[in-house]
Amino acid sequence: MDKLPQNGFSALKAILIGSIALSTFGSSQEPSAALRKADAAYRAGQAALAQKDLSAAQADFEQVVQLAPQAEQGHSALGAVLVNRGHVKEGIRELERALAIKSTDSTAQMNLAMAYEQIGASEKAVVLFSKLEADSRLQKYALPSYVLEGYARSLAANRQLGSAIAKMKAALATDSQNAELHDELGSLYAQEKEWSHAQEEFATAIHLNPDLAAAHLHLGLAMRARGEGDAMPEMMEAARIAPRNATIGLELGKTLVADGKDEQAIPIFEHVLQLEPGSIQASYQLALALQRSNQVQEAIALLKEVVAAEPSNAEAMTNLGMALSQAQQAKDAVPVLQRSIALAPESVTAHQNLAAAYVQLSQFGDAVAELHQALKLAPDAPQLHYDLGLALKMQDDAAGAIPELETAQRLDPSAAEAPYLLGVLNLQTGRYEDAAREMNISLKLRPENGDGWATLGSVYEKLNKLPEATSALYEAIRQLPNQPDPHLTLATVLTKQNQPGEAAAERKKAAELMRGNMNRQRAEVATNAGNSALRGGDVEGSITQFHDALSYDPNYVEAHLGLAAALEKQGKTAEAAAERHKAQALKTTGTP
Repeated sequence: MDKLPQNGFSALKAILIGSIALSTFGSSQEPSAALRKADAAYRAGQAALAQKDLSAAQADFEQVVQLAPQAEQGHSALGAVLVNRGHVKEGIRELERALAIKSTDSTAQMNLAMAYEQIGASEKAVVLFSKLEADSRLQKYALPSYVLEGYARSLAANRQLGSAIAKMKAALATDSQNAELHDELGSLYAQEKEWSHAQEEFATAIHLNPDLAAAHLHLGLAMRARGEGDAMPEMMEAARIAPRNATIGLELGKTLVADGKDEQAIPIFEHVLQLEPGSIQASYQLALALQRSNQVQEAIALLKEVVAAEPSNAEAMTNLGMALSQAQQAKDAVPVLQRSIALAPESVTAHQNLAAAYVQLSQFGDAVAELHQALKLAPDAPQLHYDLGLALKMQDDAAGAIPELETAQRLDPSAAEAPYLLGVLNLQTGRYEDAAREMNISLKLRPENGDGWATLGSVYEKLNKLPEATSALYEAIRQLPNQPDPHLTLATVLTKQNQPGEAAAERKKAAELMRGNMNRQRAEVATNAGNSALRGGDVEGSITQFHDALSYDPNYVEAHLGLAAALEKQGKTAEAAAERHKAQALKTTGTP
C-alpha cells in the first residue's frame, strides 16, 4: 500500500466529497452492464482511498475510465490519484479530460489547479483557482486552507505578491496553528522586503514547530537582510535539524562566504555535493570558494564542469579564465575569456581578466586594448586606470602610464599601488622630487613594502638627501634581509657620508647575499634534476644531484627531502630519517 505524501491527502479529500455514483450519470435509463461494473469499480476506488491505499485506488479508477470513458468522475478521480502518487503529467491529462467532459466539475478544477501549481504552470493554475474562488463566493462556502495555499503560491510565481499574501492570510485564518503556513507567509513578506513582518511570521512558525528547519533558515536570512543580530545560530540550527537538506546546506555555505569564511564554507559545499552530485550551483559556489582560498587547480576542475553544463554562463567562464591565469595558464585562459566577452560584452570583469591574461603572455598591446574597452564601460573604476597604467609602463610608455596612474590615485586615494608605481616611473624618468613624494604617499598607506623603502632610499640618494636615504634603506634591509641591492645602495650613501668602513661592511654583506642567492639557485636546479632522476628510476643519479645541491646550499630543505626519498628507495631507512630530521629542523628554525 502506498503512503500518501505529507500534504497530498488534502487534495484527495476533494475527490471523496465531490464524488457521485456513476450509475446516475448521463441517462435516466437502466444502466448498462459496463456502467454497472464501472460504478462498482468507482465505489471500490473510493473505499481504497478511505484506507489510503492509492495503488488499489488507481487500479479501480483505471478500470472505471476503461468501462465508462465519457464519465468525468472516473477521469477526475484517476487524475487526482496519479498526481498524489507522483505521476503528475499523467494525472494532469486525466484531470483535463474530466474538465473537457464537464467544465463545471469543481473537484477536477481544484485538483488540476493544485497539480498545475506543483509543476510550475502558475498562469494556468491561477485561472482555475480564480474560478474556484468565484464559485465559492456564489455558493457561500470557504475554500480549504490547502487550496488557498496553492493559490497563494501560484500568485507569487506570477509576481502578484500582494494578492498572494492576502490568500495566505486567508489560509491561516482557517488553520492558524499551521507552522508551515506561517513560514510560507513570511517568505512572501520577504519577497516584498517587508522584513519585520517576515521575521514575525518565521518566529511564529518556530514557536509552533521548533523543528521546522525551513523556518530557522528563513529567519536567519531575514535577520541578515535587516542587519539585525547574529543570524548564524538560526542557520546552524536549520542545518542541524535537516543535515541532509541540500538547499539549507547551500544557503549556509553562501552565508559563510558572505562573512569571508571560505574555509568553513568549503566542507559545507562539499557535503551538499555528496547529497546532490549533479548540483551545478553547489559546484560553482565550491569552485569560487576554492579559488579565493588559492586552491586554484581544484577550482579549475569544478569551473570546467560548470561551463560544460552551462555553456552560456558567461560569469562562470570569466571566473574560469581568471583561475587559469592564476595557475599561470594564460594561453588557455584567453579563448575562455574571449567566449565570455562574446556572451556578455558589457562585462567589465571579463575585459579586465582578459587584459591580465594578455599581460601574462607579454601581449601588452592587446591588454591595453581590452582595458580601453573596460574603461568605456566603467570610466570611473580606479583599478582599471591602474591596470592600464601598468600595461602602458610595460610597453615603456611612461608618458601614457603616468596620467592613468594619477587618475587611479585621484579616484582611490586609499590605495597604495598607484603612488608606488608613479614613484618608480618618476625615478626612471629622472623626476626625483615627484618620485619621493609619491613613494612617501604609498609607504604611509602600506609601510610593509620593502621594495618601496629600497626605491625611496635610491630616490633620496639621487637627491643627495643622505640621512633620509640611510633611514629608508635600513628599513628596506629590515624587511628584505636576503636582498643584496639595498646593502649596495646603502654602501653608496655611506661613502658619500664619509663612512668608508661602514660602506665596506655593507658591500661585503651584499656580496655574501649574492653568493648565497646564486648558490640557492644552483641548489634548486640540482634538486629539480635529482627529483627528475628519481621519478625516472635513476636512484644513484638522483643521490648525486641531491648531494651536489647540498654542497651549494647545506640548508636547502627540498634537497634534504629529496635525498631522504632516494635513500628510502635504497633501503637506507636510518639515513633517510636523518635527512628528514634535518629538513624539519631547518623548517622549524626558519632557515632559508
